[in-house]
This record gives sequence, C-alpha cells and structure tokens, in this order.
Amino acid sequence: MTAAEREVLEANAAFYAAFEQRNPEAMDALWAREAPVACLHPGREPLFGREEVVGSWRRILLEGGAPPEIRCERPSAHVAGETAWVVCAEVVPGGELAATNLFVREKGTWRMVHHHASPLPPPARRPAGFRN
Repeated sequence: MTAAEREVLEANAAFYAAFEQRNPEAMDALWAREAPVACLHPGREPLFGREEVVGSWRRILLEGGAPPEIRCERPSAHVAGETAWVVCAEVVPGGELAATNLFVREKGTWRMVHHHASPLPPPARRPAGFRN
C-alpha cells in the first residue's frame, strides 16, 4: 500500500468517525472548499454544491436520519494523481450499503468531493466480485 493510499484511508476513516459521532463540525472540515462537491444519500435526489451537501449532513447528524451506528468495512483505496476514491461497505443495523467516497488533494490534504451510498442485496444474492 502506498503512502497516498494510507492517507486516503485515513481521510475515509475520519468521515465515518464524524458520521458515527454525529459531529457536524468534523464533517464540515472533511469536505472540499475549492473543488465542486456532490452527494447521493440512499434513496434521495443528488445534492450539488458545498452548502447544500454540508447542510444535508448537518441535518442528518443533528436532526435525525442517521443510523444509530455505522461501520465502514472492506475499504479499498485507489489513487490517480490528485484524485482518489474509496469503495467500501457501510454496515448499519439491518443491512449493508455499498459506498463510494471520492477525494481530491487540496493544499496537501485529502478532502471529500463526493459520497454515494446505496443498499446492497443480501449476501446470498451478491455477485462474486463484491467481497464478503
């Protein structure tokens, strides 16, 4: 694993820590300030722009809508220059979601520019390519 991949996995872990701790300030700090951002929460319309995306996280974390617990499993980091992404499973009560988290390097720090999560089928119905 490269140093960049480790850094991206650390940024990804910080995202899930902010989510699980319901910390809107930590969540805000993770999102890019210069690059365009977008987010697709499960079952919702796409959100575009930092204000809309970070505002949605603030509402989820403070007003409800977040699962009582969330855990990132099987994260796989991929780096291409100043862009990176992590594909992982989000384990929540009652099931799992597949998530893709996209990062860009801003002023030397990996910042999130996109999050997309969607439900995974039950383990017995998953394609062989998705590791259990």
